[in-house]
Amino acid sequence: MERRRSNMPELMDDPSVQYGELELALEELGVINRWLGGHRTTRLGVDRLTRDLPAAEALTVLDLGAGGADLCAVLRPLDRRFDVTGLDINPNMREFAQRHRHTSGAVTASAHALPYSDRSFDIVHASLFLHHCTDDEAKGVLEQAVRIARVGVVVNELQRHRFARFAIALLTALLARSPIVRHDAPLSVQRGFTRRELAAIVPRAWISRTSLSWHWAFRWCLCIAGVQGGSDG
Repeated sequence: MERRRSNMPELMDDPSVQYGELELALEELGVINRWLGGHRTTRLGVDRLTRDLPAAEALTVLDLGAGGADLCAVLRPLDRRFDVTGLDINPNMREFAQRHRHTSGAVTASAHALPYSDRSFDIVHASLFLHHCTDDEAKGVLEQAVRIARVGVVVNELQRHRFARFAIALLTALLARSPIVRHDAPLSVQRGFTRRELAAIVPRAWISRTSLSWHWAFRWCLCIAGVQGGSDG
């Protein structure tokens, strides 16, 4: 039996973290996501929602908890124009995004109180953000995401698994220079989700429009499609 989700705070969530420490952590986390399937999982989810849409149509994306705000680069292989707005509560994330030219736009705001009206974006995306939330907070974020999205919602999250926790702890202990990454990477896995837990936070009215798939390495891809059609219940 896998242990329960941890509620221990991650260093990345501390607003007092200095920019230099944060920058190194975000750069290393970008490498981890690229090589351990994180970027591929996001592309699979976005492609699942958009493959039947006209290729020439530009799509707007709201990236919740954007962190390093590299979603534009991640989606580039899909050969479609995406106008990405990266949203993060930490103003240092906005500075990082602007310095590295990682996103179409960056906004400092809370994902728990999104400052957008209904159907403001085509897609709402959240990669490795929901595990920073309690179950109730995550459910609230998904409800807001469904409200804001026209085409659909993509969630890229970690599977909580003993081997994944051990492997990332070993990998980051050997290779990571950032103390934040060495501390937060295994903790993030322990804050991750089982399949049942992730499915349980989907708004009930959208269960029939939801797909949940597993991808290497220990990633969940949750897609809520057809949001613009209105609620089923």
